This record gives sequence, structure tokens and C-alpha cells, in this order.
Amino acid sequence: MLNRRTFTSAAALGAASIAVPRVVAQAKLEKTRVSIAVGGKAAFYYLPLTITEQLGYFKAEGLDVEISDFAGGARALQAVVGGSADVCSGAYEHTINLQAKNQMFQAFVLQGRAPQIAVGVSTKNMAGYKNIAELKGKKIGVSAPGSSTNMVANLVLSRGGLKPSDVSFIGVGVAAGALTALRSGQIDAISNTDPVMTMLEQKGDVQIISDTRTLKGTHDVFGGLMPAACLYASSDFIQKNPGTCQALANAIVHGLKWLQTAGPSDIIKTVPETYLLGDRALYLASFDKIRESIAIDGLVPAEGPKTALTAIASFDPSVKADKIDLSKTYTNDFARRAKERFKA
Repeated sequence: MLNRRTFTSAAALGAASIAVPRVVAQAKLEKTRVSIAVGGKAAFYYLPLTITEQLGYFKAEGLDVEISDFAGGARALQAVVGGSADVCSGAYEHTINLQAKNQMFQAFVLQGRAPQIAVGVSTKNMAGYKNIAELKGKKIGVSAPGSSTNMVANLVLSRGGLKPSDVSFIGVGVAAGALTALRSGQIDAISNTDPVMTMLEQKGDVQIISDTRTLKGTHDVFGGLMPAACLYASSDFIQKNPGTCQALANAIVHGLKWLQTAGPSDIIKTVPETYLLGDRALYLASFDKIRESIAIDGLVPAEGPKTALTAIASFDPSVKADKIDLSKTYTNDFARRAKERFKA
């Protein structure tokens, strides 16, 4: 029978045996200082990144992570392609667009399993809106031109027989600036993430015409699962820094596991106050809406990449579906090991 003393000793030994491999694992980090570029960190789209950072999970893996926030995913992508950041926290579909330009990048841990992007028309500028064709010649606000919000808008336009060149895209960010642009009439429609879209919707500022904030909505728009936010880097970086990429994947999956059981008060206590955009209740209403779209275990779903490629190829003639090797756009090796470690 285990008495308290022997149990304590056994527990201490167990802890020691767990600690040793961890120290060894950290000793294998090729890089301890890692720069991550992100476009619109305050959006729920990147909530796993924020949670991971705020709870110290990067530090727990022996990493010193510096996060640079840009106006949109396209700008963050440019930072990684240009070499001023090591890793991008961005949309999975960027790996497809980059491969079409002969640049090989890979997603190695998933943060979102739905794009969480809604498209809405201004109830002021476009009162009485009936169909997508009415958007011709209009100004559409996106987080930044070329970002995933732009991609979803392009897809919606194509379903209505319009080309991207039929409208004007204007970068408005994913925070207070986006709210102001729509409410002041600077834009006629908006493609954006939460909490912005829920705030506009609840105040009656927009009429939602396309919604990928839920798994069902994503299936309706894309016809299947659509991998969204992820950490991706150049294939060269991943090959040279497998230990560092494993540590990054571990940290994100740790954050995803925390999010599975986190309550509203946990979220409010953890995210920076500025992310709430001055309205806690609306922020939490947004969180409830997108919660199911957060990834569970960091793995890219098997059918997801094909869904993304089909969507992009439908409106972007520069992306030829038969020329893209989807197996080179992502790897689940790191996330699988992280999932086993944290039982996510």
C-alpha cells in the first residue's frame, strides 16, 4: 500500500523523469529567439496565438518569441518572404498562393478550422440590398488587400458573377478602424473577422451575406472543411530548425488545449484589454459564435487543403490546381507529436 511518503517520493521521481527529457528537448532548439509576423493579432482568428503568448507557453518551451503585428495577413506574409520574420501566423491558403509563385512554404500547426470571416453590406450605403451583382463598382473593406478577408470576398463576388476588378478593395484593419470605416460610410461593404463583424451585426450596421464563422457556414461557402489560421514558414526554415518548429507547435497545441475548457471569464482575463474594443459583452458574444471554429489539436484535416485549393482556383487564374502539390503545403508531423504530448 502506498503511504503518503512513498507516494510523494514516487511523484518526485516521476516529475524528475518528466523534466529530464524536457531539458534535453530544449537543448535541441536550433533557434531560441523566433520572430513571428501576424496580420491583425486582436482578431479571434489569431486567438490561439495570443493565448499561447499570454499564458507563457512559448517560454515554457524554451523560446523567446517576438510577435510583430501588421495591418493584415498579406503584410505579415511579406515580412516572412522578405526575411524580416522567421514564421508567419497567417492563413493556410497563403502556402498555396506562394507555391503558385514557386516559393515553398509549409503550415506546421493549425490554429483555426474555419476562416471566421463574414461578408456584410452597409445597411446605410446599401439599404434594400438584394444580390451580389449590386456590389459592382462598390468599395469593399478588407483587413488588407491580398489577405484572407480579401480571398473570401473574391469568392463571394465570383459566386455572383463578379471579378475582383469589378470592385475597389480598401484596407481597414481588423479593429476600431474597420468599425469606423463602415459606420462613416467610407466603404459600402466589408469582409472581416470577429469581434468586428459581430459588433457591426448587433448594432444593425451590416446585413450579413456570407458567413464562415461556424463550421456549417464554412461548409456552405466552401463545400467542406477549410483550414484557416496556422503557423507557416519556408520549407527551408522548417528543415533547418525542426526542434524549434516542434517547440512552436507544442506551445500552440498547449494553448488550443487550454481553449477547449476556457470559460468567458478566463478569456477576458487573458487577452489584452484593447482587444475587447470597449465592449466586453459583445466580445464574449463573438467568442461564443466562433468557438467551434478554433482548432482542437493543431492538425490540418486531410480534406481541408483540397477545399482551399478548389476555392482559390475558382477565382484566381494564376493558381492552376493541377500544378499545386498540396502535400508540400503542410505537415502534420509536429502537431501530431504535440497532440500526443498534451493529449489534445
